[in-house]
Amino acid sequence: MRPAFLVAASLAALTVTIPSYAQAQDTAASAQPNASFDRFTPKPNPIATRIDYTIWDEALNFMVFRMGRSIREGAPRVDPSMGTRRIYGHDSRLRLEGNRVIFSFLEENVIQSLTEYRQDLERTADQVDISRLSRNEQLAFWTNLHNAAVIEQIAINYPLSRPSGMKIGPERLPLDEARFITVNGVAMSPKDIRTRIVYPNWKDPKVIYGFWRGEIGGPSIRDVAFTAANAGELLDEGAREFVNALRGTEKRGDTLHVSRIFAEAAPFYFTDFERDVKAHIAQYANDEVKPMLAETSKVEPSIYDFAVADLANGEREPSYSNVVQSDRPGGEETTPRTRIPGNIQRLVTERGQKLNKIIRRGERTGTVTFIGIDLPGQDNAPEEVE
Repeated sequence: MRPAFLVAASLAALTVTIPSYAQAQDTAASAQPNASFDRFTPKPNPIATRIDYTIWDEALNFMVFRMGRSIREGAPRVDPSMGTRRIYGHDSRLRLEGNRVIFSFLEENVIQSLTEYRQDLERTADQVDISRLSRNEQLAFWTNLHNAAVIEQIAINYPLSRPSGMKIGPERLPLDEARFITVNGVAMSPKDIRTRIVYPNWKDPKVIYGFWRGEIGGPSIRDVAFTAANAGELLDEGAREFVNALRGTEKRGDTLHVSRIFAEAAPFYFTDFERDVKAHIAQYANDEVKPMLAETSKVEPSIYDFAVADLANGEREPSYSNVVQSDRPGGEETTPRTRIPGNIQRLVTERGQKLNKIIRRGERTGTVTFIGIDLPGQDNAPEEVE
């Protein structure tokens, strides 16, 4: 059975409640062309409008493969496959960090649905003035649009090993700089969404962890959509995962090496780079990372893995392994055999070994987050991300 999001990726599935007065104002504004990003600056007195991302929830649940948290250990060396010197699949020391999108399993109709959904999100801004929504609603819109667009373009150009090497459109621009997204008449790139809309208008640097760049080195893709209700919690979780991972922070001698994404955000959040980055990391650091802040005197944004955040490193390995599922005692085969490329099977096996190591160490932890629950004496409205 095909995922539901493939059948229903249409604008009608985006539940948008628009007051009549807001609809009239949006229509009048759209009649006056304006290419400035200033139109997306959040306005005061937000309107009570909600965008429903149920379809994107279903899509992410289908496409995202969770890798588990970092154990701050570089992945082991990979040996070549039997009979060849070539190594297929991911082989970097950071390959066991960050969730993955199963690009190698996406069929043409799935990819087409991604394009349709991205276009639906763009058209949503023709029905409602995004800048007049609540700040969390706006943040959810920009984050989901950014991530849907990045996933779509990688899927269209897959297989590829480095998303940053993609060239898009007639100008053949890199993925991050190509303005293939159009919102309310304004053409924009994924980088524009981050650095010309969100970063200048949100004070809290945790917003950087919502944007997926398609590469292992960046923040992890979530398997749920951002909404006004969960934006703050998801960003906090993303921040904790990233700063406590090897792709976020690592101490080498007297220097704290951090991800290159902090350099991009520096003009907005880390103007006194070393001091501000350390202060930010301290908010989310665990007991292993906290001492690094005091033990280092320099901060260098040097960490990044440009490999595509998929399961196969954008490569088609010629060898396959048969995977058998069984729900009977003794392992009797009860379902058809599934053929999995060797490079994907290896990564999934390494992931299982990592998770088993976490369990053996007694470090298996989980979180339970309650969102939208009415508690006596408390306001049910989610805290706005500043």
